[in-house]
Amino acid sequence: MKFEGKAIKLGDNINTDFIISGRYKFAITDMKELAKHIMEDIDPDFPAKITPGKSMIIAGSNFGMGSSREQAPLVIKEAGIVAVLAKSFARIFYRNAFNIGLALIETDTQKIAENDSLDIDMDKGVIRNITKNIELPVKPFPEFMQELLKEGGIINYYKKYGELKV
Repeated sequence: MKFEGKAIKLGDNINTDFIISGRYKFAITDMKELAKHIMEDIDPDFPAKITPGKSMIIAGSNFGMGSSREQAPLVIKEAGIVAVLAKSFARIFYRNAFNIGLALIETDTQKIAENDSLDIDMDKGVIRNITKNIELPVKPFPEFMQELLKEGGIINYYKKYGELKV
C-alpha cells in the first residue's frame, strides 16, 4: 500500500472540535459541504491548502482526541486527505478512521515540515521525505487493515465479502 502527497503540518492535541467544529454537527449533514469547514477554527485557510488526493495531514501527539464524533474522520476523507501521519492517535478516532478507510500512520513527525513531499510505502515500512532526502521508518499495517483501507472501510469490505476475515 502506497501513499504520496504534500504535508500540511499541524501540532499536538488536535481534537475533533478542531477537525470539524461542533457548531456544524447538526447544521450541515452533507459531507461535501461539511468538508469545506475542516480545521477552520485553528486555520481558516486550511481547506485552500488541500489538493484532493495529494495532501497529507502531519500532526504531533494525540490526534483526534475528544469526542467520538464520526464526522471528524469523515470530513478528512471527504476533503481529499490521503493519510494522516501523527506521533499518536486517540483510540476512538483511530478506530473510526480505519472503519471508513482513512489511513492513519503512526510515526515521528518532527522531521516533516509544511509542504514537504512524501512518498510512503507501507509494505516496506518506509516514509521517504523527498524534499529533505531522508527516510523515516514506519510499522507496516497488518494485512487485514490494508484490506479495509483498499475497500474503503469496514462497511464496503463487508458488502463485498459478506463476512470479516480476521
